Amino acid sequence: MEIILWVLLGSAVGWVSYRYMRFNEARGMNVSLIIGAAGAFIGGKVLMPMFTAAVDAPVDFSVPGLFFAAIAAAAFLVLGNLVYVRWGV
Repeated sequence: MEIILWVLLGSAVGWVSYRYMRFNEARGMNVSLIIGAAGAFIGGKVLMPMFTAAVDAPVDFSVPGLFFAAIAAAAFLVLGNLVYVRWGV
């Protein structure tokens, strides 16, 4: 369940970056949504366990997971925009 929340949050961050900050404007909104969702998934699945303590009981929802997902999604969107501006990919 939490992975779905990460992906939705990443897509929302991608939409905000496309709509208001004009990231990836030349490539389209779908690219921003995909980059945001992928960044959130990697942030929640890879980065969060590296920086937070392990919990003994399985939890359906964690605030640190959403935090890392949002930060990673934003970082992926910034990097995607920089790559596009620099190399046109």
